[in-house]
Amino acid sequence: MNDTGTTDAVTEAFFALHQDLPRQGPGSDATTRRLLEMAGPLPEHPRVLDAGCGPGRSALLLAEEAGAHVTAVDLHQPFLDGLAAEAARRGLGDQVAVVNCSMDRLAVPDHSFDLIWAEGSVYSIGFDNALRTWRRLLAPGGVLVVTEIEWTVPDPAAAVSAYWDSVYPLRTRAANTDAARAAGYGVHAHWPLPENDWWDEYYTPLTQRLARADPRRPGMPEALAAHRAEIDMRREHGSDYRYAAYILRPHPHPTAENGTMTSWTARPETADDIPAVRAILLAAFPTAAETDIVDALRADPQAWIDGLSMVTTAPDSTPVGYALLTRCHVGGQPALALAPCAVLPSAQRAGAGSAAIRTALSAAQAMGENLVVVLGHPEYYPRFGFTPASRFGIRAPFDVSDEAMMAMALDDTRPVPAGTIQYPAPFGV
Repeated sequence: MNDTGTTDAVTEAFFALHQDLPRQGPGSDATTRRLLEMAGPLPEHPRVLDAGCGPGRSALLLAEEAGAHVTAVDLHQPFLDGLAAEAARRGLGDQVAVVNCSMDRLAVPDHSFDLIWAEGSVYSIGFDNALRTWRRLLAPGGVLVVTEIEWTVPDPAAAVSAYWDSVYPLRTRAANTDAARAAGYGVHAHWPLPENDWWDEYYTPLTQRLARADPRRPGMPEALAAHRAEIDMRREHGSDYRYAAYILRPHPHPTAENGTMTSWTARPETADDIPAVRAILLAAFPTAAETDIVDALRADPQAWIDGLSMVTTAPDSTPVGYALLTRCHVGGQPALALAPCAVLPSAQRAGAGSAAIRTALSAAQAMGENLVVVLGHPEYYPRFGFTPASRFGIRAPFDVSDEAMMAMALDDTRPVPAGTIQYPAPFGV
């Protein structure tokens, strides 16, 4: 058999091993729902590109639960046939269209999609290529949700480094973030997939399939060896790498006042930013109370956490927005309070506040924080993933409407404490 024939046999064996598995990579319906929530408000019937859809678990959920019209793209026709049949069975045939093509070669007009979804598939064309290729496809205000494998440690074990260098070279979160920004996106959220996403619907059923495979089939020995090496690598060195989701929005953002385009950058505050932060707070609130609280929090070592005070800057580097996370407690356990959040009146309703909040939440997650509470507008904060705190058994130390006191877990695989919120002393409650 020539090299081409050998390659074809291995590919066919690969697909045989994956046929009818629940998933073709790490993930879960719970993660899909979480990422959909993190993507923020979408149009009533969003136009969605599911790039590298596989058998279509995400496509079906997006159509069924988000009312989306989904263009599902993959190169393996049996996956597409199965997805089309299942969509028809569920009464979603008018909402799911399947297309056999490479996901970086989709022949559609610019701005065709409100949401581009790539869950566990971007490795096939490369993260950077995907970002470049898909940017033109997003409509104004559109969002890209993509999961990517990345290093979690600066010096991974030699064996795991050699393995991934030969299969799909990995980068760190910082390098992927830089790549996204260089491609013209703002990084609005970063969320590591829980470990059970690797096993429950992917590696565990795949391992069972490997045990039943016929090693005499052409190409099967090579396919079995490759899969077993990947699974063994996860068992032995899983702490060195992970799948993580990136929620990306292309720059520039439209402003509300004049339709011109503005690119926001959110970053931790520096000492030089303090006067500008005071000016933002004084312009955004009717009194100096919030300004005084922030100054008092900076002086409180029990409350202040370096790196969680975020400013949003305009293209000329002028600070225009602000968001702060400080240490609070819930039921005696550490948590974070989001407050205050503010934007200069001239930059309001243009994404500057959202940029500061999302960057603060992403930084907190990277620090290993989990529970965040906020008292705020119930039509605004859910876009970041907040829900009524009462669902967690959390209550405010004062009277407040249930929908205004909200909380979120940055990692929903970890337990969340219940009880009364204890705010830092500067809040005066």
